Order: sequence, then C-alpha cells, then structure tokens
Amino acid sequence: MSGNQGYKELTHFDEKGAARMVDISGKDDTVREAVARGEVMMRPATLELIEQGRVAKGDVLNVARVAGIMAAKETGRLVPMAHPITLTGVNVDFRLKKPDRVEIQARVRTTGKTGVEMEALTAVSVAGLTIYDMCKAVDREMVIGRVRLVRKTGGKSGTFEREDEEPWDM
Repeated sequence: MSGNQGYKELTHFDEKGAARMVDISGKDDTVREAVARGEVMMRPATLELIEQGRVAKGDVLNVARVAGIMAAKETGRLVPMAHPITLTGVNVDFRLKKPDRVEIQARVRTTGKTGVEMEALTAVSVAGLTIYDMCKAVDREMVIGRVRLVRKTGGKSGTFEREDEEPWDM
C-alpha cells in the first residue's frame, strides 16, 4: 500500500500506517464465544497408531488437547496485537476421519471487551503442531491445514457463522 491507503479499514494500524494495539477500554463487557477448526493430514498408518494408542510418545490426542488449552490461555503473549484476556472456558476436541485425517475443533469463551477468535485459532494451531510433534518419528509428511474460524458470537459486530459448516457439539 502506498501512503495511508487502506489503513482506515485495518484496526491494528493508525492513520499513518503504524502498528497499534486497539484501545478497548470504552467497550462493554459481553459474553463472547469463538469456534475454530483445523486438521492434520497424515498417512493412514499414522492415524491407526493414534487411534490404537500406540504412539511411542503417549496419548496423542490428550496431550494435544492440553496443549491447545494452554495455547489459548497464552494467545496474548504469542500474537502481538491480541489482548491478554481472561478465558472462562476452553474446549478442544478431535474427530478421526479415516483414512488419513484428524480434525481439531476449539471452542473458547469469555465475558469481556474483546472477542476470543484468536484464542480459538491459536488453540487449534497448537493442537495440530502437538499432533505433528508426537507423530513425526513415524510420519514427517503430515500437513497441518485448513485452520479457520467457524463461528463467533458476542460483541458489537455480532455473530459470524461460516456458511458451509457448523460447530460440533462438545
């Protein structure tokens, strides 16, 4: 972009194009929730090892669940313009999709002045990285992908729902 074109639409830039953290002090507290999803593609044999609990490093999905929860709580330290916020709930869940995929979903909740989309996306990403880390000895060709926001509620902007999918019950 040349000059300051386009910066008015991007809230993390001031009118001169400099990065900034958005001031949320004047916003009202509301109940907010975000659901994000992603996946790890792998060889069918790797998925079988996960399903049968035979990965040498331990219970892949339980470790990835804890990693995702921990990551959601650390988002404000990891993403430069994300606010550190108090989370009231974090759930991370998985679906094994034969022959070669683990789907990951995170649901994050808070009551506050800013949303939890980044926390949900971070939880999914780190859960995927943890699956990769725990299985890399048997499958270095895994691919982490399709990380996306599925739904968010609360706040001034209201509800966002991805048209082609719904959150799982958790």
